[in-house]
Parts: sequence; C-alpha cells; structure tokens
Amino acid sequence: MATLQALLFDVDGTLADTERDGHRPAFNMAFEAAGLDWIWDEALYGELLAVTGGKERIRYYLEKFNTHFNKPDDYDNFVKGLHESKTDFYTLLMQEGKIPLRSGVERLIAEARAEGMRMAVVTTTTPANVTALLVNTLGPDSESWFEVIAAGDIVPAKKPAPDIYIWALEQMNLTADDAIAFEDSFNGFKSSQSADLKTIITINEYTKEDDFGGAELVLNQMGETDDAFIVLDGDAQGHTYLDLALVRKIHAS
Repeated sequence: MATLQALLFDVDGTLADTERDGHRPAFNMAFEAAGLDWIWDEALYGELLAVTGGKERIRYYLEKFNTHFNKPDDYDNFVKGLHESKTDFYTLLMQEGKIPLRSGVERLIAEARAEGMRMAVVTTTTPANVTALLVNTLGPDSESWFEVIAAGDIVPAKKPAPDIYIWALEQMNLTADDAIAFEDSFNGFKSSQSADLKTIITINEYTKEDDFGGAELVLNQMGETDDAFIVLDGDAQGHTYLDLALVRKIHAS
C-alpha cells in the first residue's frame, strides 16, 4: 500500500461556499454592469452548476434557459468579457471578507503544513479566483503552501473529465495511489474518481442530493473540535472532525 504523500483540494464548494456566496452574486453584478437584465437566483444557479467553468456556464444558460437572447456577432468575446467582469467582482467580494472558509478547512491545511504534507489545488475555476480566495482567507503567502495550482483552462477538458487531476499528479511526479482528493460535487467526484484517486466528499447545499457512490467518505463538512461533522456515508472510524490522522486512515483503508 502506497504512503499518503499529497492532499489535492478542489476549491469552489470544498474550501469555501464560493458558489452560493461568491460566484453567483458576482455573475449577477457583472450582468448588471453590462446592462443585462439577467438574474441568477439560487434555484437557477443550482441548475447551472451542472456545467463546470464560468464561461461554459454562461453559454449553458443562453442555450437552455435564455434562448431568446440575441447573441452578438462576436459571441466568444462577449462571453469572455462577461466572465472577466465577473472575476473582478468576485475578487472584490473576497477582499471585503464576504466568503469565509468552510468549517475545518484552515485547521486541516495548517496541520498538513506542520507535518510537511504536500498539497495542491485542483479546480476548474480561474487562477485569479484561487488567488483571491487563498490570499484573503489564509494570508498573502498562502499560495506558496500549495506545490501545484491546477486551475482554469490549463487542460482543455474540465471536470468531470479526469484531465486536471492527471495533470496535477504529473506535475508532482506522483501516482494516484500517492494522493487523496477532496471534493464537494458530482462532477468533481467523477473527475477524481476517473483519475483513480480516493476521494473524501464534503457536501454543500447545492450538492447534497448528488450521487457520491464509491467515495471513501461523505461528510457534511470537515468539522472542528467543537463543531463535529455528520457522516453521510462511509466510516469515520470514531473521529468527529477531519484531521490528518483520519485522512491517512481513509487513504490506507
């Protein structure tokens, strides 16, 4: 059995509730700034999360939910511009401290650093969004804690394709047996699972009904010493919060 060498973290929904509290309002701010009357409420956004990637999500919205919109001739640049504006608003929300980390995330990352565990970010969100979250929640030097930031369009096929995980493992010179992934959604889990990675899931309001069959452990959150997680599937082996000892046990099981 391989020894655990690295923790691979998804970002949106896993490290923070960025979809509900960050990306959705930032999209709406970008739409308003562009003079569009589009409003993505929480219910609609839950449906749009079927697609990963911000630009892809805008296209999906226009293809399925707003089919009467008259697309401009330079459609690709129109979508790109909206997404860039959204990223600017998202960064602003981050700087204002409106998107905190989820329960247990900072503690687990700190423990991993203290024990010399290698870490990477593996996400479909843009590098700028990753930077905004890490810098404004963990501190200005926190990006350097992660050996690899696999983000955005670094590979053509986004989650649920396994490409982003495979790329991250290659950059770290690791095999899937050497690492474990942390995800929150069906698409994310399918990506890590297809890369042959053992995966721990922490659900959120948008993903609580997703199918996580085959995941090693499904929790409502990572939890704290005074804020226990709820085990939804799998064996937490007597633990009440996700620490490195439990992660190692899950990886070895």
